[in-house]
Amino acid sequence: MNASELMQRIAQRRGVRQFVKFGIVGASGFVVNLLIFTLIFNLTAVSEHGRIYNLAYSVSFLAGGVSNYIFNRIWTFRATGHPLVQAVQFLVVSAAALGVGLLVSHILEPYLGPGHRLWFVATVSGMVVNFFANKYWTFRSAS
Repeated sequence: MNASELMQRIAQRRGVRQFVKFGIVGASGFVVNLLIFTLIFNLTAVSEHGRIYNLAYSVSFLAGGVSNYIFNRIWTFRATGHPLVQAVQFLVVSAAALGVGLLVSHILEPYLGPGHRLWFVATVSGMVVNFFANKYWTFRSAS
């Protein structure tokens, strides 16, 4: 088997396609998250950044999560389960991921400050929780 045939066989695997789609959807949610965080953060005075960080992080994280739910349900997993049940599960996972991100923010803020560097590290930590919990719980019947 040559490299081209191997790549074609890998690309035909459902799990690999789902992972790539999940990554694309996650990237779009990441952009939504970043834009909303930046908007909220930039509309506040610099002296308020420390106090507004948790609100900006939470609102932007959840906005990215809503777009991720819609696209993952429709496109990535082509889920056929009950949409309300899956929405609640996705919300629970998002809340857990938000908690992880806020915990990471709390721990690392003294070192990174309440800006985009901290937002990035916290968001990536939440993304890890989101992927595994949604893959194996929310959309498990479609996996």
